[in-house]
Amino acid sequence: MGKKHIIETNQEELIKEGEKVEAAVKKEAKVKSSNIMEGKIYVSSSYNNTIITLANSRGQVLAWKSAGSVGFKGTKKATSFASSRVAEAVANICKKLGVEKIEVLIKGIGAGRESSIRTLVAQGLNITSIKDITPVPHNGCRPRKTRRV
Repeated sequence: MGKKHIIETNQEELIKEGEKVEAAVKKEAKVKSSNIMEGKIYVSSSYNNTIITLANSRGQVLAWKSAGSVGFKGTKKATSFASSRVAEAVANICKKLGVEKIEVLIKGIGAGRESSIRTLVAQGLNITSIKDITPVPHNGCRPRKTRRV
């Protein structure tokens, strides 16, 4: 058993990170329309990471977060706990932008699918619909030709 690696953030780093998020949100709010009522949240959950993207109703990306950008490293990025933290960060951005109704589109087969939706609901966002857009192969690849001896 080795040493436990715990990521410790002091108050200065938390304040700097909060200022960066607020500056990014203000910048995005100026570029895009300021009163966005509806939006779409794309949850891409793979075996290695969870990426959540916030877009407006036209599909233009407003903000995105991943498990790595929230502070998880290595195999911890693929956990459901990490995806819930990512969803929490995106929900905070939604509240700052004023997004009320969201449509959730899920893609992938990772561990963070369900926990991210539960966290979005727990944060108080009004979810209108949940769709699964995971790509499914219809007939697969062409088989190899038969071997002749």
